[in-house]
Amino acid sequence: MDIRTLPVAIIGAGPIGLAAAAHLAARGETPIVFEAGTEVGANIRTWGHVHLFSPWRWCLDKASLALLEQDGWQAPALDKLPTGHDLIDGYLQPLAQTPALRPHIHLNARVTAVSRRRIDKMKDAGRDDAPFVLQVQTGSHEERFLARAVIDASGTWNQPNPIGADGLFAPGERALAANVDYGIPDVLGKARSNYAGKRVAVVGGGHSAINAILELADLAADHPQTHITWILRKTDVAATYGGLGDDQLPGRGLLGLRMKELVEANAIEVVTPFFTTRLASADGQVQLMGDTPQGERVITVDRVIGATGARPELSFLRELRLGLHPGVEA
Repeated sequence: MDIRTLPVAIIGAGPIGLAAAAHLAARGETPIVFEAGTEVGANIRTWGHVHLFSPWRWCLDKASLALLEQDGWQAPALDKLPTGHDLIDGYLQPLAQTPALRPHIHLNARVTAVSRRRIDKMKDAGRDDAPFVLQVQTGSHEERFLARAVIDASGTWNQPNPIGADGLFAPGERALAANVDYGIPDVLGKARSNYAGKRVAVVGGGHSAINAILELADLAADHPQTHITWILRKTDVAATYGGLGDDQLPGRGLLGLRMKELVEANAIEVVTPFFTTRLASADGQVQLMGDTPQGERVITVDRVIGATGARPELSFLRELRLGLHPGVEA
């Protein structure tokens, strides 16, 4: 078998996966894209209400633009900050519908395993010359595809990090899953009733946590009984604000400025440093227990938002020999 005749498999039809497909098409290569969701950019749709802090001009890939322009696509205002919904509806979906990519994209197609054809992980002979084998679940059927190369662009969003300070699920965290959301829930939209007038703890010190808190603050303007507690491992809260007015991305700087205003106005309760060790149920509420410099502390809330990052799903790549970064697993 001449593996040069095989397509290049791409796992994930988000911005990276579709850009990779566009670059392959521009070079005369054949991509085959597998997307587990029902649409391209399916992970983004779950946070579609959130504005990016990068303007449109930094979200558009050159090879993708070339395909779109051939199809008569009109670019958005390049300095505008899109939402996740905008990114899908105004860019990813039109890109996926271009003649160069549409025939090669498979939706509802979850890659469950990747290996080398007729070679398991232990075998050395012929490994580098063997094509890749991908097992793909499509509905109730499992299919097998061959590829000469594989690009994993599946992302990390569906694998949120736990809120335990050790990088592990804190005891009780899984049992209280009904009271815990991860990422950036739509508290001003479909999740509004879960958060309006409630006591909410947001765990995390990155931009997902900041976005969640800013939306909760907007919710509190309409529902003053909403109480927001921000829990961080960082000692210096100011370290989360970023470049503020000097940030190279004004949209990102604005997030920090708004956050700084909330903290200085005591509009939110800040608890730092706090190292979450356990969650427990108490009369329908959640108790977060954690270590602080003053000893153990218990914070009681109605709901918890875990915004402590995410990590890749690697189980389907277990049969491959991978050289991954020990920290970020990339």
